[in-house]
Amino acid sequence: MSEQVDRLVQIITQLREHCAWTAALTHQSLIQYLLEESYELTEAIETDAPDAEVEAELGDILLQVLLHASIGAERRAFDFDSVAAFLSAKMVRRNTHIFHPDGSLKDSFPESIAEIIESWDRAKRAEKPLNESAVAGLPKNLPALLYAQSFLARSERHAAITDAAPGAGTVEAGESADSLVLQGAPVAGIPHNEQELGEQLLALCEVARSRGLDAERALRNVVYQHLARAEGENA
Repeated sequence: MSEQVDRLVQIITQLREHCAWTAALTHQSLIQYLLEESYELTEAIETDAPDAEVEAELGDILLQVLLHASIGAERRAFDFDSVAAFLSAKMVRRNTHIFHPDGSLKDSFPESIAEIIESWDRAKRAEKPLNESAVAGLPKNLPALLYAQSFLARSERHAAITDAAPGAGTVEAGESADSLVLQGAPVAGIPHNEQELGEQLLALCEVARSRGLDAERALRNVVYQHLARAEGENA
């Protein structure tokens, strides 16, 4: 590791030893800070904040990683080095289009994004059972729109991998939003209950995904715009 990283690890270790507040932190109590820092970094990126602000937010994310690693080291479960080693091995193992199994670079690399994705999926399949759920490992506490998008994308790729028919709720790319129906709930019209509302939102997420749009970011950005407009009117 670099001198700066070594020093940072040392600082966190010393804080855990001598700062009562830092010493009291646990994996569980850190969750709220990790979520807050992740959203702060997201906002900095999406609002085109100055590089110095993005750099600072990345530092806050790194702090969370180091604190969790320090807690793991105290339990002799894992530490920052082992986390980095695990990630390095995973990157080599998953990116077979770039690396040989020993970690050395290959002589040539694919330029097609589709080929790269297929290579990544093939490497993942080698690690996990083929019949594993399409959403295995997908956190259920993701924001709802983001979870829906990830669920739809994983389901489509899982169906392609297993040669299974697309599951209920999947549509062909480019299908008209006006004609899209999921379990009897049309996109157009006012929902009569939360079930219908959920079906319509899921349908819109699928249409957005098929067109390369990010529903989570789209809604967040529109809310930002309305917030800014409201603040301007109240100024």
